[in-house]
Amino acid sequence: MDSKTYIGMDVHKESISDCGGESCGKIVMECVIETKASMILQFINGLRGDLHVTFEEGTSTAWLYDLLSHT
Repeated sequence: MDSKTYIGMDVHKESISDCGGESCGKIVMECVIETKASMILQFINGLRGDLHVTFEEGTSTAWLYDLLSHT
């Protein structure tokens, strides 16, 4: 069984739309969370397996990268 989960984050000022999928392309979750460090960490820490996260480049990129790379 593949334990990899691929997370895509569409980052906005007030919210982040998240979508998670398996390597075969099956979407396993979709949600919208607030663009707050505590909410993002709660979301990421609630996931299991080998996580691969991607998000678009924008004004929050450096902040989000720093937040996620220290979890």
